[in-house]
Amino acid sequence: MTIKTNTSNGANYAPSTQAKKVVAPDEFNFAAAYLNHGHIYGQTNGLCDAGGTLKYVYDPDPERVEAFVQRYPGTQVAASFDQILDANDIHLIAAAAIPCQRGPIGIRVMRAGKDYFTDKAPFTSLDQLADARLTCEQTGQKYMVYYSERVHNDAAWQAGELISQGAIGEVLQVLNIAPHRLAAATRPDWFFDREQYGGILVDLGSHQVEQFLAYSGSTDATVNFARASNFNNPDTPGLEDFGELSLTGNIGRGDGGSSFYARVDWFTPDGMSGWGDGRSFIVGSKGTMELRKYLDVGRQAPSSKLFVVDTEREQELECLDQSGFPFFGQLILDVLNRTEIAMTQAHAFKAAELCLQAQRMANAGQV
Repeated sequence: MTIKTNTSNGANYAPSTQAKKVVAPDEFNFAAAYLNHGHIYGQTNGLCDAGGTLKYVYDPDPERVEAFVQRYPGTQVAASFDQILDANDIHLIAAAAIPCQRGPIGIRVMRAGKDYFTDKAPFTSLDQLADARLTCEQTGQKYMVYYSERVHNDAAWQAGELISQGAIGEVLQVLNIAPHRLAAATRPDWFFDREQYGGILVDLGSHQVEQFLAYSGSTDATVNFARASNFNNPDTPGLEDFGELSLTGNIGRGDGGSSFYARVDWFTPDGMSGWGDGRSFIVGSKGTMELRKYLDVGRQAPSSKLFVVDTEREQELECLDQSGFPFFGQLILDVLNRTEIAMTQAHAFKAAELCLQAQRMANAGQV
């Protein structure tokens, strides 16, 4: 059974499920650190659900640590981040720091001989990405990313499974619509500072680009168009509340490959039961898909629906509670076995690179 928490605010959306445990207690130990974003709870839930053992937590803010320990009793509170870095019994460190700090923290983690699992977006600059790529090569450690809109969503995961089985043929286009609720009063100061969160195409757009690469099979893409704006929040000029981008992948039919368009925004109306009506529309050479990831407006909430049309029939699939979120078990085994089943390092970095390139294009077009 999947447990949905705080569905009105995406920052604190942290699913949990009765997943298949891939390891015994203490076979895979991890720590949580830098709890600046609520996604740390989703990261932690996913790893614990798959059998991981949470050993330590660290954050400079004692209130955040206290709230975390209340959620996960028995977690040892580290006196410093260095204590976790030096711990011999830790395989991986999960973190959800302020976005501009995620890259440098990851460098420290890998230099300490541990794998890193960061919230998206993993970087706020291409220089940070370059440093992480080099450190991965030098250390052999992993720099994994919590692209939760695919890896922690039932319909999104099932869509990927069906696509890999050839259910709709070759993917020609992916269209993502990703509105989020602003909930401005609940947001920290860094949320309104573009230098700290990286811009809307880096923050929310990283989810979308990652899904495109996963569904289309593309290993690279060209940024065709990108825009980011502040349409409705003049009191917080550092906030971008609307963004859009277009890519062409290197895999698929057509001029260069499969096509991608995404819109991201902070305009979820207060009357909506969930934090955002996230949807995907996928066109294949032999069929189509529509994903209604979190709710089905006016009909059902929570919900995680997948509509599939192929050469023989139409299907409406309710995927909620069905996937077990296999990504986390795969990630644990990847760490232990040094494999790349859950996500390749190249894929994690390419999604980050493309959204950073799109944000740079959008920034260049702003007056």
